[in-house]
Amino acid sequence: CLATLIIMLVGDTYTLINYVSFINYLCYGVTIIGLIVLRWKKPKIFRPIKVNLLIPITYLAFWAFLLIFSLYSEPIVCGVGLIIILTGVPVFFLGVYWRNKPKCVNRLIESMTCWGQKLCFVVYPQCGGAEEE
Repeated sequence: CLATLIIMLVGDTYTLINYVSFINYLCYGVTIIGLIVLRWKKPKIFRPIKVNLLIPITYLAFWAFLLIFSLYSEPIVCGVGLIIILTGVPVFFLGVYWRNKPKCVNRLIESMTCWGQKLCFVVYPQCGGAEEE
């Protein structure tokens, strides 16, 4: 969110749309790669919808062409898009990967989550005590 606010203050809307569209296409391709990997490594798990592998492989071929073309034609926009994605890495390590956090960090993350839920009306907030694993 902070990176998006900075970009909106500094750049124009067209540039922001270019950054976000590159990020979206990158995430779509990674999702399809994940689908193929799961079909290969765990073929027996339940899938409510199962398609022929030719469809995601064809999609990945077009995706790779468009992504390479984007990287070639607008490397700066793609680089900034990758930097925007990489701003989420510290958040992942702070919130998910780091298991033995001090209680003050857990309380801070819980209050930020609750505040964000109230601000965006996305989930009915259940503040006042997180369930421990």
